Amino acid sequence: MTITNDDNDRHQNQCEKMEVNENLRSQYTIGSNDFILVDEVGERPKKNVKEKFHELSTCLNKNSKTVFTYKTITKRLPILQWWPTYTTEDGIGDLLAGITVGLTLIPQSMAYSALAGLPPQQGLYGSFVGSLMYVFLGTCKEVPMGPTAIVSLMTYNTLHGLGPVYGTLLCFLTGVIQLIMGVVGLGFLIDFISGPVNSGFTSAVAILIVASQIKDLIGVKAAGTTLLDMIISISKDISHYQLGDTWLGIICIVVILLLRRMALCQIGPKDVNEQTTFHRVMNRSMWLIGTFRNSIVVIVSSYVGYLYITSTGHDVTSNDLPPIPFKVVGKIPSGLPEFDLPKFSITRDNGTTIGFFEIVSSIGSGVIVLPIIALIETISICKTFADGKPVDATQELLATGLCNIGNSFFHAYPGSGSFSRSAVNAASGVRTPMEGLYAGILVIFALLFCTPYLYYIPKAALAAIIVAAVIFMVEVRVVRPIYRSKKSDLIPGLATFFACLVLPLEIGVLIGIGLNLVSILYHAARPKLLIEVHKTRDGINYLMVTPDRCLVFPSVDYVRNLVMKQSLKRELPVVIDCSHIYGADFTAAKVRKNNDVI
Repeated sequence: MTITNDDNDRHQNQCEKMEVNENLRSQYTIGSNDFILVDEVGERPKKNVKEKFHELSTCLNKNSKTVFTYKTITKRLPILQWWPTYTTEDGIGDLLAGITVGLTLIPQSMAYSALAGLPPQQGLYGSFVGSLMYVFLGTCKEVPMGPTAIVSLMTYNTLHGLGPVYGTLLCFLTGVIQLIMGVVGLGFLIDFISGPVNSGFTSAVAILIVASQIKDLIGVKAAGTTLLDMIISISKDISHYQLGDTWLGIICIVVILLLRRMALCQIGPKDVNEQTTFHRVMNRSMWLIGTFRNSIVVIVSSYVGYLYITSTGHDVTSNDLPPIPFKVVGKIPSGLPEFDLPKFSITRDNGTTIGFFEIVSSIGSGVIVLPIIALIETISICKTFADGKPVDATQELLATGLCNIGNSFFHAYPGSGSFSRSAVNAASGVRTPMEGLYAGILVIFALLFCTPYLYYIPKAALAAIIVAAVIFMVEVRVVRPIYRSKKSDLIPGLATFFACLVLPLEIGVLIGIGLNLVSILYHAARPKLLIEVHKTRDGINYLMVTPDRCLVFPSVDYVRNLVMKQSLKRELPVVIDCSHIYGADFTAAKVRKNNDVI
């Protein structure tokens, strides 16, 4: 037998085709293969305990080697990726951004802590440890860790006024759940919260936050977790309405909004290269003043409070309220918080002890929902500033979880990345996550040296900061794009919005997720079928039925009944085109075996 060159070429071409087919086959192994049918050829050889133990030890040894490789370590400690190339320019940019964010973070953290129903200092306690840890663990330079409006309201709805000890334990449990989700790979759960549901939730939270701050804007006492509860609670104490808080709050809101507008204004040509030095200096000055608007309002209003209190001769060391027309924050413990583990059991005044499981039971389902909401907020920021680059969601899960665990050791409550501070961070020219170091140091400085001056901060000013920040969270503009793209997406979005207003937030989110899942299951149970009449070479007519997706148990009866109906109606045999059916489950396979149609 003689082998020619043509035979060699033909053999080489066949090998190349086989290699291409193998490559194409490997491309379709990504994702879940639960419904893909796999034919097992022959019986698997049985293995004894020794052989199984050997395979397990080999697998563990292989995985341990991959865990401690340089690539894995740098992936889990992102600081090792950018620190070797860190320059002086990066340091200057991060320093300016850190100072800017820090001056925004201090008043915001105190305001958000009051929103969570906790002492103002607890917000400051959660503003420096997480920032320092995120320098080493974070992947997104724009993310500043700390208290946020959404997480603070979720904390308030979860704790129901249980107190700071419960808030610290909630922070620890939030971090642990987030860390477990990152280790196990449960980050895909966030994918079940669609854009419309997220928009509906965010808009409802913004309205609830504004409603919760009305009490401080008019100087009354109120509580409640839903919009109706807040309105009823405010109406009961409306007789103690104080005009001084209202006027101060309105003035602060107007000033903050005007300064915010100033930060967006520019003078001179739009092109920076065509601007003169005067134009650049003025634009930068206006941007700085607008960016520091919260700090400016707090400083000025605190000085007004100081003048009022000193004029009355009130003793600030006493526990009595100062006789002035508006309420102030009051005494705040000076110095850094002590390093301590969260309390897993609490002893009451009567000597009885509340165990860990009883504490968790009193916290309720919010201990599960709150970590997911915090992760959504952080990952959404990362995607917003990623500029099309992939986001390592697993690393963000690990980073956020560890930051919350670290915060819990310093008596903080749960936190996450903040949208408002992220925008300030990006506009400040941040270069790396090192910005968190300078912001954290600024908060530490405030705790060590500035707490006596925090006494004079009016509560109405902190409420104004929150209101001016969250009114822009109401996502009205997304309604029209959602309506134009797919009208049915408005159903889960609007349902989430109204459910979060009238029901607890965690139930409202679950309702939105449930409606999304119902939509997904409906489409899985009702595949589209293309039914055509074809003719064989011998002139025999038959029905060609082409499903557009795989057959799983919700869709089996629907497809079978439809095919049987069309077959009996036209009295034609049926041929099913399975080109789009990449797999099936047991129910579909069983029906196919017992029925000649499928």
